[in-house]
Amino acid sequence: MKENAGQPIVPAKWGIPYAQDEVQPMIQREQSYIVAFAVLTIIAWQTAIGTLVLMPFTLLATWFHEMAHGLTAAALGAEFERLVIFANGSGFAEYSGNLWAIGQATVAAAGLLGPSIAGCLMIIASRSRRATRIVLLGLGAALVLSTLIWVRSVAGWVVLPIFAAASFYIALRGNEKWQRIAVEFLGVQGAVSVYQDLGYLFSPGGSVDGRVAISDTGRIADALFLPYWFWGGLITFTIFAMVWKSLKIASRY
Repeated sequence: MKENAGQPIVPAKWGIPYAQDEVQPMIQREQSYIVAFAVLTIIAWQTAIGTLVLMPFTLLATWFHEMAHGLTAAALGAEFERLVIFANGSGFAEYSGNLWAIGQATVAAAGLLGPSIAGCLMIIASRSRRATRIVLLGLGAALVLSTLIWVRSVAGWVVLPIFAAASFYIALRGNEKWQRIAVEFLGVQGAVSVYQDLGYLFSPGGSVDGRVAISDTGRIADALFLPYWFWGGLITFTIFAMVWKSLKIASRY
């Protein structure tokens, strides 16, 4: 086979049209954008104006969170009954069936870790053209199916199909740049969705539709051992470790 001297070799699987010595700086810039997305999103969620501006994404983050609860409960043998999302960004997943203490703790932890796992996988997928498109199509399908099967609230019926339509449109009609940006941004929303309300993560309870409800970390503490703040700290460390690892994997070329 004839070799062309001086021709830069770039891994085809990433589809990055740059010389090899330009790839790493480009990836580092994208990593910086992803981290900036995450930090700005967390900060914005802690303010009234930021919460209002990000409300559609707050509702999407609630969907990530409650779907993780419901699907985990179903995987453990319970019946996933319904998913309710309120216009203020709160919500709940209702399931029936008896779960042992470890099962209850697992369902509670899934709502906190599940969205971050999904978000990190999306960040990793953004490095591949094919995977980026598959993720957008898969997200759109998941939003449509969950709305038809489990969602039982007006806010969910309005917002989730809009996100589904946007995902399908970008996957089928968007260029590579916007597909990648969309997956990276949505991945960040999933990865840091647990930090919508830092007080909820590090508290024994919160408010859902004006009613006091025990927090997920409070449920883990009740089902197992050690206080809620321990579990909040452990989950925070785990999420940061996952995000760091996903960025490290995505930076390979």
